[in-house]
Amino acid sequence: MVLDLMLIALAITIYPLPLMAFALVVSSARGVWKGLVFVLAWLACLVAVIAAVLALTDGQPPPPRSPPGVAGPAAKLAIGIGLVFYGLHRRRLMRAPGDARSDAAEAAHGRKGRDGPSGEAAADRGEGSLWASAGLAVLVQPWGMVAAGATTVLEANAAQPATFMALFGFCLLASASLLAAELYIVFAPEVAQARLLRLRTWLTDHAEQAIVVLCLALGLWLTGKSLYQLTS
Repeated sequence: MVLDLMLIALAITIYPLPLMAFALVVSSARGVWKGLVFVLAWLACLVAVIAAVLALTDGQPPPPRSPPGVAGPAAKLAIGIGLVFYGLHRRRLMRAPGDARSDAAEAAHGRKGRDGPSGEAAADRGEGSLWASAGLAVLVQPWGMVAAGATTVLEANAAQPATFMALFGFCLLASASLLAAELYIVFAPEVAQARLLRLRTWLTDHAEQAIVVLCLALGLWLTGKSLYQLTS
């Protein structure tokens, strides 16, 4: 369980789209506070998912051959296959000629959102901007990967203290890039904002490749691991 959680958390923390959105949030007025709200909302989502799973299982992993014990690996298998197909779909869009590729890149990078009433644009407006930052954090969560983490938490045994350390490590690692960026903003706001915007520009040109690699790698791992659990 621990290895799966750490791999999923690593994929979440280096997934490019949340960091791109965060860079825009902290570059606006009251960026430090908006960034803090963004990170707290992000963490709240992870904690809520883990708490819901533990409440569902009562903190005990289901017996291996019971229907609930089979449902967890089966759900993980479905998520893994879904991530593989999603990665292949994004790869196909990258290689598509003409307008289809351009439109796909725009949607992935959020360029259209800057011109319309998207979450990123809403983060720069009025008194509701802090709420908009929180909402944006929820929207840009890679929910497929978070769902994979939830299926892994089904195996958690709340009676063991090491389990809570693993779950805490999952939340911390999954948020590590955002936490590091927020701390950078706090201690060096002007320099951090400029560098984060440059990072966002770089990610805009490389986000598609990163998404494809992450989805394929994690999807193949989850597929193989769940097949092993179901057949062993």
